[in-house]
Amino acid sequence: MNVPFFNYPRLIELHKEQYQRAFDDVTSRGAYILQKDLKAFEENIKKFLGVKHAIGVADGTNALLLGLMALDIKEGDEVIVPSHTFIASPASIALRGATPVLADMADDGMLCPEDVKRKITSKTKAIMPVQVNGRCCDMDSIMSIAKEHGLMVVEDAAQALGAKYKDTPAGTFGAFGTFSLYPAKTLGCFGDGGLLVTNDDDLAKKVLMLRDHGRSPETGEIEIWGTNSRLDNLQASFLNVRLQGYEEEINRRREIASRYNEAFKTLDDLILPPAPEADVHFDIYQNYELQSYSREALTTHLKEKGVGTLIQWSGKAIHQHKALGFDADYPKTNAFFEKCFMIPMSTLLTDDDVNHVIDSIKSFYN
Repeated sequence: MNVPFFNYPRLIELHKEQYQRAFDDVTSRGAYILQKDLKAFEENIKKFLGVKHAIGVADGTNALLLGLMALDIKEGDEVIVPSHTFIASPASIALRGATPVLADMADDGMLCPEDVKRKITSKTKAIMPVQVNGRCCDMDSIMSIAKEHGLMVVEDAAQALGAKYKDTPAGTFGAFGTFSLYPAKTLGCFGDGGLLVTNDDDLAKKVLMLRDHGRSPETGEIEIWGTNSRLDNLQASFLNVRLQGYEEEINRRREIASRYNEAFKTLDDLILPPAPEADVHFDIYQNYELQSYSREALTTHLKEKGVGTLIQWSGKAIHQHKALGFDADYPKTNAFFEKCFMIPMSTLLTDDDVNHVIDSIKSFYN
């Protein structure tokens, strides 16, 4: 039996007829850029998250970059960001000419509030918590630190659309939040795509202009320097299809996570992510990332059993990319990346697929 880490060819089969109708509708109208389908998707996201503004952009990286541009983060500024993240998070800061200041992770694998405090200087302008794997950071602590020091909070929630911390959705805590709509995400399209959400009217107005060459949506006049970073209308139409069943998507992922946790909880070699009902977090399980002291042998065994695995971000934290010039030590992040790996997690998995993953891992320890 073969269970790939993510079955990209199967993705279209979930809603094939609806996708075809959406494609025919958009193409028959010749409606490709900034048309009603994008507007409908943005309105649907606003309702889903309970925010005032949702803006579709080219990808998650550009969502971060445009948000930082709108906040006037610039050369000489510092933004604290975890080393446990994808390169896009600190890259968006560096591309503004600002300095990404890395922080270690906490025991839960998320941004460590105590290390954030240690990294604050007179140049610090913002904290960028990253909501990894569909789980939120300790946002009470992060928001408290930001308030105490007069800092902005900008969320990279690329993997966490629908995740919550104490019933507050990821992406809605700070000045803005961003999401990725990459195909393998919980809500993904058939190419690159991204979202920025905010409750700030002025910031939203500026981002709307920044994504469309600096053009005002009201007047059509160029008012600022901007770029081209628009979520195309065809992808928006596909995303509207997927969004209709998004609650079921999340519920299925949480069901699979429960089965994994129950199956593996007695295996002492494994360190598991928190179970779905563990605490005040509502996790959506973009990924099911666990740790093993026998990682190399276990992943080799799983490959032989036809089970795909992945070590996220090519197995490197940000500070481990030596060409970027980071030289500080991040002990918890280092330890994590020595053991972490991910197993298949998506609604593309059948119950038989899940059973095979579970049986394959158990067979290694037996």
